[in-house]
Amino acid sequence: MRGLAVCQTELVIRMLDEILLPSFEVDFLVESRPIARRLHEAGMNVTAGDPRRTDTYLKADITPGTCVIVEDGGRRSLKKVLEAIRDAGATLVYVLGVGISDFRKREEELKAQFPELYYLALSELFGGPLLTEFSRSITRLKVHQYQRFFSDAERVLILLHNDPDPDALASGLALRNVLRRTKQTAIIAALQGVTRPENVRMMNLLDIHVDVITPAQVAEYERVAMVDVQPHYFGDAISHVDLVIDHHPEQPGYSAVYKDIRPDYGSTSTILTEHLRAVDANISERTATAMLYAIKSDTLFFNRQANRVDIDAFSYLYPLADAALIKKMEGAEITMERLEYVLKAKQQGRIAEQVFCAFLGASPREDFIPYVADFYLQLEDVKWTIVSGIVNDSLVMSVRNLGYSRNAGEFVRKYFADIGSAGGHRAMAKAVVPLRAFRDKFGNLQADGFTERVLAMALEFLHEHQPADRKLLRA
Repeated sequence: MRGLAVCQTELVIRMLDEILLPSFEVDFLVESRPIARRLHEAGMNVTAGDPRRTDTYLKADITPGTCVIVEDGGRRSLKKVLEAIRDAGATLVYVLGVGISDFRKREEELKAQFPELYYLALSELFGGPLLTEFSRSITRLKVHQYQRFFSDAERVLILLHNDPDPDALASGLALRNVLRRTKQTAIIAALQGVTRPENVRMMNLLDIHVDVITPAQVAEYERVAMVDVQPHYFGDAISHVDLVIDHHPEQPGYSAVYKDIRPDYGSTSTILTEHLRAVDANISERTATAMLYAIKSDTLFFNRQANRVDIDAFSYLYPLADAALIKKMEGAEITMERLEYVLKAKQQGRIAEQVFCAFLGASPREDFIPYVADFYLQLEDVKWTIVSGIVNDSLVMSVRNLGYSRNAGEFVRKYFADIGSAGGHRAMAKAVVPLRAFRDKFGNLQADGFTERVLAMALEFLHEHQPADRKLLRA
């Protein structure tokens, strides 16, 4: 395709010449004769002329099919240049904003007179790729540093949270890949094993082995890494950690030799995808499948806490993964046991002001609680779900919302951080509180009383700082 670039500066001419050739046949028009002469001697197709005159473009033999690119450096004469180009018969015109502070306003001004033109800001075109490259370089440096730190250890532990989910399992596999280790030299482990049906299915289909260890055994390893979790989760059970990679909000009170915590990412697997790409690691089909499934699972297929980097990681992993295996893993989501707890929540739950609150009582497995919270968030008149249950000697609470109202993580931290573990993102959060500590603060509540108390706390939280004209609709 033939193009004509009307430029003011040598830098922009050289940049366009480098980018557009050889895909486009581009001639350059510049007003400065010295610049034209110098670049012409360098072998570029550059001519000098007055860009404000129509005959300049007629001599250049432009047609309606010629792509015309005009550099906009803020000069007042730009509109005269565009008038001349239009009068010469060009219809495909791009304006490239260079150094324009408010390019949106500039675009509106030009389009008011020339509605057919396209406006591109150099800062947007240049900024994204540049930031991506800088970010990848910084990630590469981090990865090289912790690779060297772990390289001389005979035994490495990759520790996951209790009852690991797909993101934790996949992140463990990915980190072992980054560290260039095998399952004999880098153990993936948790203090409590995997129980959820879909996660057990994932482990079996992908041949992932997770050792169950005690806190005392952690000290036997020369290097300890945590993925998808931070040390505060384990209380005082874990005394030290060398590497932490997580996408949950960063928690204070611990030190690590290296850490990479990105709470704006939808999954830890997204972070590990960037680590693998930064060092050009070979990602096996098994690892890619696990990570792709993890990103889908943690973001509810980009419906929760996801952004551009998660989509980019998904796009990168997709051709490397086994889609058929992912479909088989997803088939284990609904079980009769889970449906029993869904029905239990329906019988005992309450809805007020689009908040669904339910107490499930004693539960043999923790995964029933977030499952029910996710399930009831799908109801038409529900924007928040708060589902609780008792697992062993602790109260476990899962909070979900649609992501555009107040922060779920702030809710659990406000009421439960002083008596247990509490935190999360805007759209999803969790609290784990010892029963004794809960009773000391709130009293020995029965099931109905508990539901009413938590619902009252939720409504109080949602009404804080809320403008009068934005009251929640009552269900």
